Amino acid sequence: MRGRGARSGGGSGAVRRLIIGLAVAFAVWFAVEGGEFGTMDLLRQRQQEARITRTIDSLQRIVDSLKRYESAVERDPATQERIAREVFGMVRGDKELLYRFTDSVKSRPVARVP
Repeated sequence: MRGRGARSGGGSGAVRRLIIGLAVAFAVWFAVEGGEFGTMDLLRQRQQEARITRTIDSLQRIVDSLKRYESAVERDPATQERIAREVFGMVRGDKELLYRFTDSVKSRPVARVP
């Protein structure tokens, strides 16, 4: 009977060591990967930060461009004249004539019958 007990005791020690080893391996894995700040989460956060930084840089370039355009509209006579010609149809000088062709159907008011 003693031989049987020795075998089962030796087997249980190996199982016990295996369980402890697995528990330690799980604890190490959880320390690296688990929780709110795991390795994969940190990598995702870095990718998101890089994406947001690129978006901010792009938007900053657009804002800078719009500020330059605003300054030109307020202070540059050539830009003001171009806008006056393109948007408002204005002309400059005594020698220029302005002809505006419109569709006669669209320009006449439409009478509505009640």
